[in-house]
Amino acid sequence: MTTPEVLFVCVHNQGRSQMAAALLARHAAGRVRVRSAGSAPADSVNPAVVEVMAEIGIDISQELPKKLLTHDVAAADVVVTMGCGDACPIYPGKRYEDWVLTDPSGKGPDSVREIRDEIDQRVRALLAELVPDTPTA
Repeated sequence: MTTPEVLFVCVHNQGRSQMAAALLARHAAGRVRVRSAGSAPADSVNPAVVEVMAEIGIDISQELPKKLLTHDVAAADVVVTMGCGDACPIYPGKRYEDWVLTDPSGKGPDSVREIRDEIDQRVRALLAELVPDTPTA
């Protein structure tokens, strides 16, 4: 069995996709390859996102938003979009999911925590599908 690869995509790759990638990487513990990218990447990760991830022991302070490239999509088994519209290329045979989530841009830590927790629930469910023997607690 090959290691599944998941690509999280949002517009700026400074919030939702960064949180999703970090959470899946933590929970998967090497059983899934994880990447994130943005269709129009920002210059830096949202400071409120960095703060709320640090609260749960995940340091994304050194992460940088990355540009979505065609080969990123081609390499992925699952592509999870989060409000990037039609910017993501479509490849036959890929699994696509669109997660409708609030954009954390301009939001304070209390709101971003709620978004983080919703992403965490979705990430755990996705991981359970991709690697069925993974504990979800």
